[in-house]
Amino acid sequence: MNCSRRLRLFFNFFQQKTIFIGVLFFLGGCLSENQNEIEIEQIPVSLSFERFDLEFYGNGPEALPALKRKYPFLFPAQFSDSVWISRQKDSLQLLLQQSVSERFNDISPLEKEISHLFQHIQYYFPETPLPRVITLTNNVDYQLKTVYADSLLLLSLDTFLGANHPLYEGIPNYIQKELDPVYLPTQIVEKFTSLILPAPADRTFIAQMIYEGKKLFLFDLLLTHTPAHVKMAYTKEELQWVKENEQYIWQYFIERQALYKTDPDWVQRFIYPAPFSKFYLELDTESPGKVGRWIGGQIVKSYVANHTEVTWEDVLQLPEQELFIASKYKPKR
Repeated sequence: MNCSRRLRLFFNFFQQKTIFIGVLFFLGGCLSENQNEIEIEQIPVSLSFERFDLEFYGNGPEALPALKRKYPFLFPAQFSDSVWISRQKDSLQLLLQQSVSERFNDISPLEKEISHLFQHIQYYFPETPLPRVITLTNNVDYQLKTVYADSLLLLSLDTFLGANHPLYEGIPNYIQKELDPVYLPTQIVEKFTSLILPAPADRTFIAQMIYEGKKLFLFDLLLTHTPAHVKMAYTKEELQWVKENEQYIWQYFIERQALYKTDPDWVQRFIYPAPFSKFYLELDTESPGKVGRWIGGQIVKSYVANHTEVTWEDVLQLPEQELFIASKYKPKR
C-alpha cells in the first residue's frame, strides 16, 4: 500500500485525538520505504541487451562462425550449420523476427526497466552477479519465455509481442494474456525467486501455498512500481474477484480438509496457471486461476503484519508450517 493511501485510510478511520500518534507511525513506515528507494536508485546498474535475434537473422551464413564464438551456448554441438542456415531462411522464423523487430525497435525503455529491477536485486542480494542479457526468438515457446541461470539471462522476445498479437491465435486466452511486455519483469523475478528460494520438502497443500506466497513477498520487494494484479498475472477484475471471495475460498479449503493434503491434484487445481480454479462448483468459470497462490500471499502478509520486528530474510527462511501458525491468518469478511 503506498504512503498516500495509508494516510487517507488513517484519517478516515481514526478520531482527531489519535491522529498525531498515528501519523508518526505511518510516516515512519513511509520514510523507511522512501529511504530504501533512494539508496536503491544510487546503485550503479546499467544493463544493455545483446540482440542475438537481430544478429542472427540480419546476417547470412557467413556470420555463423563469429556468432558461434560469441554465443556458443546457443548453438548445441549436435546440430550442424545446415540447421542454422535453414533457420535463417525459414519463412515462419522470418515472420517472427519481423514482428519482434517492429515491436522492439527501440529497446531502451525495456533496458531501463530491467536495470531498475536489478538495482533492487543488488540491494537485497548484493552477491548476485549482474547477468549478461541476450534477446532471441524461440518459436513462441511460452513455457520458456525467459531463462535465468548463473550470470546469463535469455529473453525470448517473440513471447512478449502483446496479448492480442495475430501470431498468438490458437493459444489459450489465459496464456495469451501473459504474452505481453508488461509481464517481462515479473517473468524474470519468477525465475530469480526459484533460484534463491528452494522449494520446500513439505508437500502439503498449505506449505505449497505459502511457498508461492513467499515468492509474491519477493515480488513486492523487487517490483515496487508494479501493480498488484500484474504480479499475479491477473486482470484488475480477477484481482477484485479473489479479494471479494477470500473468505469463501479459505472456507472451501477448510471444509474439505485440504491444508494438509499431499495430493498434487490440489496444486494443479489452485496454484498452477489455468483459465480458472477448479472448485467443481458453478462459480468455477467466474474465478481466475492460481487462487491458492494468492491465498499464500495473504498468509505471508498476515505473518508480516503480526511480526513487525522480523526482517525480510526471516520471512523467507521460516519453515512454511511455522509461518502459517504464527500468521494467525483470518480472511477478510
